Amino acid sequence: MDYKQVTALGGRCSVRVAGPESRHTVLLLPAVGDAPDVYDEVAEKLHNSDLKTVAVEDVTGLDHETVLAVLDELSLPWVHLVGSGEGAELAWSLAARTFGRFASLVVCDRGHPSVADDQGVVLAADCPPVELPTTLVISSSLRRGSADASGRVVYSDFRVVQLDGIDSIPAGATAELATEITLRTSPW
Repeated sequence: MDYKQVTALGGRCSVRVAGPESRHTVLLLPAVGDAPDVYDEVAEKLHNSDLKTVAVEDVTGLDHETVLAVLDELSLPWVHLVGSGEGAELAWSLAARTFGRFASLVVCDRGHPSVADDQGVVLAADCPPVELPTTLVISSSLRRGSADASGRVVYSDFRVVQLDGIDSIPAGATAELATEITLRTSPW
């Protein structure tokens, strides 16, 4: 694994770059408070599927421009987006507002920002629809309503995968998450 400090828009971002040289790269965005290595096991499985990974160690303070600047600094014209927690919120927003940089979207436990979550909270009513193949992995049937409603604002193939009883999908369901990411990176 190659650890890099990327300077982007006057700030610094720590990323873990690993895997084979591939035409497919997966950008992994963690939740705030996740350990920097939260995606290591998932990344290892993705490497076995011939996928390169770029795992951001901390999304605190990251916004659209910073993420795009990081991708530019790493010479990555387009990637597959993956996020959990606040990283999922950022991934949804990036996928909805950025054309031509992302090939697919896999998010964990966060519905589309314009849809009410299981507590009835809408994060961003003005968030546009996503036009990418999207998979939403949820850890509880309580999130099913928000997950299903998110399908109305995804204008492409959309899947919901329910894994009951998992506290942290990236840490507790590594094989399942890696499988969903691999399926989204495949053109078939």
